[in-house]
Amino acid sequence: MTSTNRLTCILILFLSLFSFVGNAQTMNNSIQIIPQPNSLELGKGEFKWNKKTKIIITNDNEELKATADYLADVLTNITKSPVKVTKGKPKTKNALILHLGKGQGEESYELNIDKNRIIIEALKPAGIFYGIQSLLQMIPVEGGKFSLQSVQIKDNPRFSYRGMHLDVSRHFYTKEEVKKFIDLIAMYKFNRFHWHLTDAAGWRLEIKQYPLLTQKTAFRTQANYNDFWGGERKYADEGADNAHGGYYTQDDAREIVAYAASKYITVIPEIEMPGHSEEVFVAYPNLSCSGKPYVDSDFCAGNDDSFTFLNNVLDEVIDIFPSHYIHIGGDEAGKKSWKKCPKCQQRIVDENLKDVDELQSYFIKRISKHVTSRNRSLIGWDEIIDGGLASDATVMVWRGKEKGEVAARHGNHVIMTPGSHCYFDSYQADPTTEPKTIGGYLPLQKVYSFEVTPANDSLAPFYLGGQGNIWTEYMTDFKRVEYMAFPRAIALAETLWSSKESRNWDDFKARMANQYPRLDLLDVNYHRPSFEIEMTEKVDTVNKLVEVKFESELNNPVIRYTLDGTEPTNESAIYTSPFTIDRIAHINAAVFVDDQIQKPILKRKSGYHRAVGKKVTYNTKWQSYPAGGETALTDGYSGSLTYGDGRWQGFTSNMDVVIDMGSIVQLNSLSANFMQLTGPGVYIPKYVEVSLSNDGVNFEKAFRVESTVPKEYDRLIFQDFVGGLENKQARYIKVFAKNNGGFLFVDELVVN
Repeated sequence: MTSTNRLTCILILFLSLFSFVGNAQTMNNSIQIIPQPNSLELGKGEFKWNKKTKIIITNDNEELKATADYLADVLTNITKSPVKVTKGKPKTKNALILHLGKGQGEESYELNIDKNRIIIEALKPAGIFYGIQSLLQMIPVEGGKFSLQSVQIKDNPRFSYRGMHLDVSRHFYTKEEVKKFIDLIAMYKFNRFHWHLTDAAGWRLEIKQYPLLTQKTAFRTQANYNDFWGGERKYADEGADNAHGGYYTQDDAREIVAYAASKYITVIPEIEMPGHSEEVFVAYPNLSCSGKPYVDSDFCAGNDDSFTFLNNVLDEVIDIFPSHYIHIGGDEAGKKSWKKCPKCQQRIVDENLKDVDELQSYFIKRISKHVTSRNRSLIGWDEIIDGGLASDATVMVWRGKEKGEVAARHGNHVIMTPGSHCYFDSYQADPTTEPKTIGGYLPLQKVYSFEVTPANDSLAPFYLGGQGNIWTEYMTDFKRVEYMAFPRAIALAETLWSSKESRNWDDFKARMANQYPRLDLLDVNYHRPSFEIEMTEKVDTVNKLVEVKFESELNNPVIRYTLDGTEPTNESAIYTSPFTIDRIAHINAAVFVDDQIQKPILKRKSGYHRAVGKKVTYNTKWQSYPAGGETALTDGYSGSLTYGDGRWQGFTSNMDVVIDMGSIVQLNSLSANFMQLTGPGVYIPKYVEVSLSNDGVNFEKAFRVESTVPKEYDRLIFQDFVGGLENKQARYIKVFAKNNGGFLFVDELVVN
């Protein structure tokens, strides 16, 4: 199928959904476009499409003509009447006019509809394309004639870089599936496709000078990545009976590049280095420190053959991909072999380097010099900061906003893609109800809250934009990719295109209601809006209250709740606004549809307790996950479904802390809530032991509670360790939790 025909079919489906949901844009209804335009003014009256309406182009421009032709094909199918494209003037009546003229930037557009004509005006063809995407979301297709509300839209993107990433190494997807991914992101005005082509799970791009890369490492003995990575990690020769995988020929890649360009999307290739390169050394073991296959993961930085190989590979990549940016990975290099490798150690001496971190910096700078010599620019993950940052490199930040600020202060450009908001391999709803994935928790609302730029306005000019990442360890087929990407990619699209002032979560939810039927008709296996309820808290230490607020992905849901631990019924209180509680409550809340309770039911313990604000002494310190630091365990905030929410405090050792109640007080109970999620190595403790003291020196054991969760249980689960204190008196409460291997996460120590 040709590029034009394929896009025509997709746009027909895109438009046809509106006959499914009715006239979504009635004269008395707001226009519902995603991403939200920056300026939209409704007018009076309407434009009526009829059999004589035609498309007018006012400029001699091949891109503009191609855009007009496919739009004519779509409208011909919708109206069941031929739509012609002709050259004409901007004032032509009864026409849809595509005009290259004024604009705020290369991607800006104006869309004006009145009773006489529709005009899309832009400085460049890209703006025309984006204006068409907005127009298509307005057309109430019911066959034959249709009418469009009079409106004036002025729109331009907030950020120049609006990207989506797809990892095709861990699981391989066909050329047609990659094109579908491009189709979908183009509809929401993304303009970059980051194609992760190489990794330890398989090399996916033909390199003519090094044919063994695809002949020996594009296939493996297990189709499922987790079976491969958790097993022998063996590759298979192309054509072998047990070979699973695939690769893209250079012609395939060029075809995809051209296809994306027709949607005004630039394809950025990623070739991983110096780490994540185990597959390379099966084909060319001399490039590793050991010189043996299946031993190392990092290129030997002391071997000039490594740089010759990589330069040659990059030369072929650059010839295929016209992108200004070339991504070289740079993340998670182990560097273990470098510490013992004579060649690497000699390189450190010869280049007057301090350690292996500076050796990695040397490696990246040397590659960057070659990329620059080909008139391109290097992008790398934020590990390229370590040991010294190349002055001309662009940093793709995944480990947190602090890394972005480091790069920006250095004068480097930054693309934000933090795991907290942009890693779409995380769970998007309650993990107990979702297909298994790597971990984390990233619901739609949190994606929508993403903010690219830092609080420091002086650094903002260095931030190019953001990107959503699809890492595919658990995505064995493309349907699963769709499920993890959408609708979160749509939420991200609005954060990258629309102004901060024009964004509103409740309004976005309402507009999303018109997107789901479209995705259905495009046969997209998207994640359906969840009945899950998000709960947030606000602690008031002055009045000793906790304010509780419920949120949902659904538009105006009916939520009923109880505070005594019982399941809500039709008689339970209806949530209308945030409420406060002055003591520990066992909250249950659920969405009701047609008086029927919907699963899952939110179950959280929350409220003000006696230890809120009390000092905690750490005999063992947290690691990597401080939450609120030394006040985290008694700040009154409970944790959500993810340890990354800033409420869970993480320990890699035993937890050993002491709460100082300030004076000797009478105690009734203590509880400590822990989580288990084995994928990222989070385990419930073997036991929790509580001891009491009046002087902070001599402690007497009060109770010990054993874990009831098997260590091998591999889905998200929580255990609240609760013990009675039987009206005992004490000032100091010691809480000890025995680590069961890996991380130990606790949210709040609740004292009553």
